[in-house]
Amino acid sequence: MKNPLQTRLSSALNQLMGRNLLSEHTRDVLLFDCANAARDIAFMLGGEWDGCNSIVMPSSDEVAVNTAANLVGASWCYQGASTVLLARLSKDELLRRYAVGERNFANANLRCAVLCSEELSQCNLTYVKLNFAELSRANLTGVDLTGADLSDASLSKVNLSQASLYRSLLIRANLSQANLRGANFFKASLNDACLQGADLTGANLSFADLRGAILDEAILSGANLTGAKLTQEQLLSRSS
Repeated sequence: MKNPLQTRLSSALNQLMGRNLLSEHTRDVLLFDCANAARDIAFMLGGEWDGCNSIVMPSSDEVAVNTAANLVGASWCYQGASTVLLARLSKDELLRRYAVGERNFANANLRCAVLCSEELSQCNLTYVKLNFAELSRANLTGVDLTGADLSDASLSKVNLSQASLYRSLLIRANLSQANLRGANFFKASLNDACLQGADLTGANLSFADLRGAILDEAILSGANLTGAKLTQEQLLSRSS
């Protein structure tokens, strides 16, 4: 049941939004820096809360969203925004939220995070910043890393089986001896990455940029390399 304050806030914000909520235009996905803020703002604006840190709006009014966000002290951005506007997510906060069942961390800023051997399977990590992060031996089975920045990250012996790394940046990343079975690297940038001894069985590397990548002793059985970019030296090494 709405209390009087919530009723007044909801009424005021709905006036700001006018008829935008009734339009049939493209629905916007908005990401907030915590699940509680997303829940409260979805309630105030009439959006659809996903149970984590995002809400879906038929056609968001940024004035209304900013007003609601200021009321609850939250930061927000659009899903897939080129610039991460959310506050930096600490390792402790990430692991705490994961432990209570949250799995949606899209757009999070985890640059340089130390997450070695941590359990983070089945997470939504789309568009996250994990460049220079330490993820050796972490369990990232089935995670969605679409558009993520993992440049210069340490991923040795990581488990990324069945993960989606569509259009992700893995430039100079260390993926030595990683479990990459069935992972999707479609159009990913793996320039100068180390894949020595990595298991890429059944992985999708179609149209990935592998120029300069170290593939010594990598297992490529059943991997899809259609359209993949390889140097002449790499091609000669594979054919020998």
